[in-house]
Amino acid sequence: MATKEEIVKSVPQTGFFGHPKGLFSLFFTEFWERFSYYGMKAILLYFMYDKVKKGGLGLDETTAASIMAIYGSLVYMSGIIGGWIADRILGTRRTIFWGGILIMFGHICLAVPGGLTFLFASMVFIIIGTGLLKPNVSSVVGDIYAEGDNRRDAGFNIFYMGINAGAFISPLVVGAVKEHYNYHAGFSIAAIGMAIGLFMYTFNQKEKLGIAGVEPKNPLNAKERSSILKKFIVAVIVVAALVILATVSGNLTIDVVVNFFTVIGLLAPISVFIWMFTSKKTKKEEKSHLLAYIPLFITGTMFWIIQEQGSTILAAYIDQRTDLTMGSFVIPASWFQSLNPLFIITMAPIFAWIWIKMGNRQPSTPIKFSLSLLFAGLSFLIMIIPAITSGGKELISPWWIVISFFLVVIGELLMSPVGLSATTKLAPSAFAAQTMSLWFLTSTAAQALNAQFAKLFAKISEVQYFGYLGGASIVLFLFMLMLSPWISKKMGSIR
Repeated sequence: MATKEEIVKSVPQTGFFGHPKGLFSLFFTEFWERFSYYGMKAILLYFMYDKVKKGGLGLDETTAASIMAIYGSLVYMSGIIGGWIADRILGTRRTIFWGGILIMFGHICLAVPGGLTFLFASMVFIIIGTGLLKPNVSSVVGDIYAEGDNRRDAGFNIFYMGINAGAFISPLVVGAVKEHYNYHAGFSIAAIGMAIGLFMYTFNQKEKLGIAGVEPKNPLNAKERSSILKKFIVAVIVVAALVILATVSGNLTIDVVVNFFTVIGLLAPISVFIWMFTSKKTKKEEKSHLLAYIPLFITGTMFWIIQEQGSTILAAYIDQRTDLTMGSFVIPASWFQSLNPLFIITMAPIFAWIWIKMGNRQPSTPIKFSLSLLFAGLSFLIMIIPAITSGGKELISPWWIVISFFLVVIGELLMSPVGLSATTKLAPSAFAAQTMSLWFLTSTAAQALNAQFAKLFAKISEVQYFGYLGGASIVLFLFMLMLSPWISKKMGSIR
């Protein structure tokens, strides 16, 4: 297996804004992958609940929102499998390639009129493909820099700018194509975007990336491969048998599947915590760190519950309860999905400057997490105003949506950048490889819960819904403020 030094030497170290040439390939791979994902996501909810005569599938809104939430939950959960496959079987480079292929096929399924069957086939392809691609692209970015290279942080900043740039542009393009043609034309643009990303990734790959990510870091031996294969075959047979049994008995309904994956989404992080905490490899001090991480994890989950509803509950609210006319022009509802990445792109440098300026006086990790809940809560509580003034019937001004998205992005910038950092610092050293997946499980749990909150939205008033969730976030914010000294104590020397 190649050493870190050999990997870095194989990569041309100047070429993309003074960074390794490989950053160019990885930047645009992630740009186009996010372009395809967020473009598809911007119109998918509407496609599911729009009337059949308008090109949609005709599902009821509650079911569509629940499916979207479970879809998002499984996308984040799949990163665990993708990281394992890269580390133990394929290596990150091949795992990224096959992930891109699956994502492209997923978008092609949506581009073809095929009803629910093609919708669910698409979701399976994209869930697995994103799990293979997304965590491993970030891993290769780290591989192309030498230890102690002072360009590393700047390189990741450039890389993440590509993520947000793709997420910003895609709803505008895909949404416009959908409005002028139809849903399937919009999904075709997402498929083309992923195809472009794959081409840019594979073109001159050896020249730009050298041997970075070629070999698995901890490959399976022959005995392990045989054991894994047998377990995989047994698992497939068991799952197939259960699906057939549920189908024959008439119990395989969308609602049952949503409830099943809600439970899985909540059990996944609980299982990981128990596994780490009870392991003999976890030292006493590391158990203290895990205890400190639990309230941070819960905070992250509460935040993403509200933030992720921008593409479900709020997306439907924009479509049906918002005045989208500007003179003779009607704003496509999907365009509002560009607000989040737009605010991140414009505000992230401001936050970075503030933290640098404050230096050691900046808030601690628990305080930043706490404040993120304050802004998330406010982003929902402010929606009570138009809900009341409109009487729940009249269309509201789109500026309320803009303000809501703006507030939640402030919370995201307070929490998200330090979330992964806190995870890597607090996780036991024996489980260092699983730390990135652990942080993504906050979104997995949040989206699993959102599948149930979508059902609640249909049963209570808008005022109650926004008030309950926004209020819960504020209450948890106050609790976290009181708990922050205890968290800091359990974190020990880690800050």
